[in-house]
Amino acid sequence: MTTRATRGTRRRTVVALAVILAVLSAFVLRLVDIQIVHADDNVAQSLEMLGTKTVVPGARGDIVDENGTVLASDTTVYDLQLDPKVIQDYEDQPDPKKKPKLSWAEASDRIAEIVGMTGDDVRGIVASALAKNRFSQYAPIKKGLSTEQHLALRDLKLAYVYDKPRSVRVYPNGAVAGNLVGFLNGAGDPQYGVERLDQKCLAATNGSISYQRGQGGVRIPGSERTVPATDGGTVKLTIDSDLNWYLQQLIAEQTVKQGAKSGTITVVEAKTGKIRAAAEYPAVDPNNINGVAPAFWKSHVFSDAYEPGSTFKAITAASVIDQGKATPLSHVTAPSRQEFPNGAVVNDPFQHPVYEYTLAGALIDSSNVSLSKFGSMVTPRSRYDYLKKFGVGDGTAVGFQEEAKGLLDEPSKWDNQSLYTTTFGQHFTVSPAQIAGAYQAFANGGKKIDLSLVESCTAPDGTVTQVDKPKSEQIIKPETAAEVRQMLENVAVQGSTAKMVAVPGYRIGIKTGTAQKSDGHGGLKKGVYFTNMVGIAPIEDPQYVVVVTLDEPTRIRSSAATAEAFQKAMTQVLKTYRVAPSTQPMGALLPKFN
Repeated sequence: MTTRATRGTRRRTVVALAVILAVLSAFVLRLVDIQIVHADDNVAQSLEMLGTKTVVPGARGDIVDENGTVLASDTTVYDLQLDPKVIQDYEDQPDPKKKPKLSWAEASDRIAEIVGMTGDDVRGIVASALAKNRFSQYAPIKKGLSTEQHLALRDLKLAYVYDKPRSVRVYPNGAVAGNLVGFLNGAGDPQYGVERLDQKCLAATNGSISYQRGQGGVRIPGSERTVPATDGGTVKLTIDSDLNWYLQQLIAEQTVKQGAKSGTITVVEAKTGKIRAAAEYPAVDPNNINGVAPAFWKSHVFSDAYEPGSTFKAITAASVIDQGKATPLSHVTAPSRQEFPNGAVVNDPFQHPVYEYTLAGALIDSSNVSLSKFGSMVTPRSRYDYLKKFGVGDGTAVGFQEEAKGLLDEPSKWDNQSLYTTTFGQHFTVSPAQIAGAYQAFANGGKKIDLSLVESCTAPDGTVTQVDKPKSEQIIKPETAAEVRQMLENVAVQGSTAKMVAVPGYRIGIKTGTAQKSDGHGGLKKGVYFTNMVGIAPIEDPQYVVVVTLDEPTRIRSSAATAEAFQKAMTQVLKTYRVAPSTQPMGALLPKFN
């Protein structure tokens, strides 16, 4: 018979067991939550609080030219430091068996030989550190050591030698295309050029190695956590670095020869819009940006904007031909000075009697008066629309942050004078790249293709992402483009620079331009100009467009200053790309006068 006392004892036992089981269950559930459900979060938190975390840097991606030549890459260098306290402890060690094989005197000489210093220099740095703090464990010796030097130091097997690795950006070809490539600042942030333009492709993601430490700082086995770094991708450009190198030497020589401030040469592939070279002087070497003034750290092919002058007379000619208002043989009466009914006065660049200029002749002699009259055959709005179609005021599709878009006022803002000066390349501004883009349309049957500089981005796993296909638009009729090219060939053959620009074996077309420059005070500089020349070759089957500019040449102050550079540049471009010489003879010369 179960007594009341016995039943009470059993109930208490059951309740106690239930409480114990509940507590154990809570502990088990919490343990499962900690070690299984939220294990990664808890380990990460413990590593943050009690562990050690080392950043593993990823390598920034390479920049290469169209042939794979590396223009920018990351490399590892080493910063050497010594531990003065350990050195002193070895020196004070009474037991010869516990000393390193190399005495400090010998070791310091060996270290100095490897890093390009003297033994006295190395010993002096260590002695100075100990003089300031007899327990010092840090004496910096030299930064930026190569892998070869790192391995030589490692072979010394000295416990007090530590050379810390770090990644640095290097530019193996120096200033070759340096203005396009850009550079990084001291913090590793991209500045200018492709380094900045394609940061998304080039940027690396850092990884880490972390672990927990036990008593005495001992690493706890199994606590290691590794997050691998992700390297940046490789950006492939459209340029040929060998061609760019040659053209940089050429424009440097010509800029100095002509006493100019600076110069550029731009090469565009006619049928694709790809930029094959963009040479500049002065050029920046991204390894040593302080070698030139900060004004030349960016690409002036894209960042300079100026009045193009007579090179844009071809656009005026295209607009009137495309609208059916004139042909290359249409003519106007042109004195060397013309006052128009609205009071505007236009002068030709040279004195001449009254001529009955054809449109072709107006381009050949670069008559401002004639182009003013031909340009007036279409409405100001129509001329404005054609300038926009040829890229004025919109920059290029390359997209450099520092790129100049150029300025073009609405026709409603044109005054009496600019109503005419806009017909011969004044009262609006463009960059050298925009001139190349405009003439690309003439070379490509009237179809304008956006300029491009980047071919692709290749990820570390080999995945290749091509850039978006450039925008293409038929901006003038193919027949119009053909007639403009015919006139440009006549400029090359009949113009004042004909002998200087001729490329043996090839038919070419050119147009020169001379632009006045602002003095910064509302006026114009006297006697100095921005000169440029643009050309297409071969004219019967256009393959390349070349633009040459010189800023304020002083030896020859007209656009003839660019003639020698243009001739040599075009010759080299045709040679580099093995363009076959012209086989079709030029047609009959177009008459200059009616």
